[in-house]
Amino acid sequence: MYEHKSQPLLDRKVFLRRVARNALVAGAIVAGSLAMGVFGYRVTEGLGWVDALLNASMILGGMGPVNVLHSTAGKFFASFYALYAGIVFLMTTGILATPFLHRFLHRFHLEVRAPGG
Repeated sequence: MYEHKSQPLLDRKVFLRRVARNALVAGAIVAGSLAMGVFGYRVTEGLGWVDALLNASMILGGMGPVNVLHSTAGKFFASFYALYAGIVFLMTTGILATPFLHRFLHRFHLEVRAPGG
């Protein structure tokens, strides 16, 4: 997927395409996770669409639920969704940062080569 250390550094246009592709993947993961949260709150707590979206967005964003949860199923869902949201946060951060970190390390490796090597 990424170029080997012996290959030259990608030009800016190809690099930006790589960043855009990773941003699309991260966005799709977040959108799917948000949809899962909205449907989970609709099913377990019977919240309306807007309230379910608000609660799912707040948990996915790391803020916590807005509405008081009344059902045991809703509390279990919120607990597992919060844990899942933490993993999604780490995963999307990694997906977004990977092209930049790879380019930095690739450039660093190109500059540190020993003479004659």
